[in-house]
Amino acid sequence: MGDINEIRMQVMWNRLISVVEEQALTLLRTAFSTSVREAGDLSAGVYNAKGEMLAQAVTGTPGHVNTMAEAVLHFIAEIPREEMYPGDTYVTNDPWKGTGHLHDITMVSPSFKGDELIGFFACTAHVVDVGGRGFGADGKSVYEEGIQIPIMKFAERGVVNKDLLKILRLNVREPDQVIGDFFSLAACNDVGHRRLIEMLNEVGYDNLDTLGDFILSRTHAATMERIAGLPKGSWSNEMLTDGYDEPVKLAAKVTITNDGVNVDFAGSAAVSRWGINVPLIYTKAYACYALKCVVAPDIPNNAASLAVFNVSSPSNILNAGRPAPVSVRHVIGHMVPDVVLGALAKALPGQILAEGAAALWNVHISVRPVTGEPGGRAEVLMFNSGGMGARPDLDGLSSTAFPSGVHTMPIEATEHTGPIVIWRKELRPDSGGDGKYRGGLGQVIEIAPAEGHEFDFSAMFDRISTPARGRAGGRDGAPGSATLDDGTKLRPKGWQHVPAGRRVKLELPGGGGFGDPAERAPEARAEDLSKGYVTEKKS
Repeated sequence: MGDINEIRMQVMWNRLISVVEEQALTLLRTAFSTSVREAGDLSAGVYNAKGEMLAQAVTGTPGHVNTMAEAVLHFIAEIPREEMYPGDTYVTNDPWKGTGHLHDITMVSPSFKGDELIGFFACTAHVVDVGGRGFGADGKSVYEEGIQIPIMKFAERGVVNKDLLKILRLNVREPDQVIGDFFSLAACNDVGHRRLIEMLNEVGYDNLDTLGDFILSRTHAATMERIAGLPKGSWSNEMLTDGYDEPVKLAAKVTITNDGVNVDFAGSAAVSRWGINVPLIYTKAYACYALKCVVAPDIPNNAASLAVFNVSSPSNILNAGRPAPVSVRHVIGHMVPDVVLGALAKALPGQILAEGAAALWNVHISVRPVTGEPGGRAEVLMFNSGGMGARPDLDGLSSTAFPSGVHTMPIEATEHTGPIVIWRKELRPDSGGDGKYRGGLGQVIEIAPAEGHEFDFSAMFDRISTPARGRAGGRDGAPGSATLDDGTKLRPKGWQHVPAGRRVKLELPGGGGFGDPAERAPEARAEDLSKGYVTEKKS
């Protein structure tokens, strides 16, 4: 009988995961912003009544999923239980209580079965605009970066807060897109709730308590079993990133004990005066993701698996407090896994992939007619990825978003959002670091305003002066570059102008190689040459 019950609970666990997958797909199908609809820059999850994450959707980014795991607790602390009602939806974009910057909207909805609060559904998505300076690193404080929405009710008992919508409309450049995404987020949670109630009614459960206890206890036991098999001790690593106008040092010390894994970021650079700072909630999210990739990649991500990881930092660029500017916190935040993995590579030699491009090469474009007329203006957001680092037994993946996991945005979808033309988007030969296993390739992209238009764009690039390092004798990946088509160098971060008739040319960085290049198989080198991954002079 015990075995049958175990199987039944496992089936219900899988069913719960399918519930949150449908929750996420609702957001993908109804979202207005291309960053959500095309790139999957979102997350969705279900939580018990205590606010502990039970399951997450596979669709989504670690930065959103893992910050949301903590964010739900902030919502519960802010809104008293007696003020929660069926049909409610709560919202915030607070960088320190949400997911790290103002462009991410987090919505949490209580789930009631009858009069009993049985859990919560939460989701997050990146919206195209939140006002202020726009999506860029130029702000000197969070107050310049856009509208701040404290934890509050988006809807109470199913009635939407119209005053909040009015405030949003007057503070953002693309009100229809932004408000459309707000409703998509709320609908996403509502679908999750309805599917959960259907599931509970079908199996005859009144709440999530029994299933939740099963999920968390099994996950904890499995994760601790993996911890037991790791070497014990402390290992440190440092790396440089480009920063805004000077290199930024990131440092991590990883300590593995019988009780779990601790990461401390003491020694990292001080809080920056530019918007590249990272709230600790986001640093934790990506540090935990790196640890989980190594320690327990096949164990479900929930409150129990995350609980064995402890992340700390004194006040610095990876733990920047309010009101530090944090708009492009992802650039430095996406480097966190490489810092952590570099320390783990010393504990587990030969088992950790090389460094990669890491940070997305996002481009936010504000395009307008050269005549200055109001019609024809648009805000366009484009996500691009460099190469992943080579793995201990495989080449690195080319133009792949690691660690964020967002999808490539199709050219057609991007051009549809505004008057721009993408003239070129192709793999960049010779950009992957040489080694027994080659680093993934970056890509070359050329973007221009459509005829009769010009644009300003916000650069959010890294790995230009500090390329991805190889591992175990592998060579470094090629650094990136950003220029106009006439060769004019552009800054790696910040808002810049592109006049009519000119193109932005982006050469994205490649991933580092793994192992001695002399050990690369001749047939692999021949294939690299035949596919154009390397040129003859490099082969």
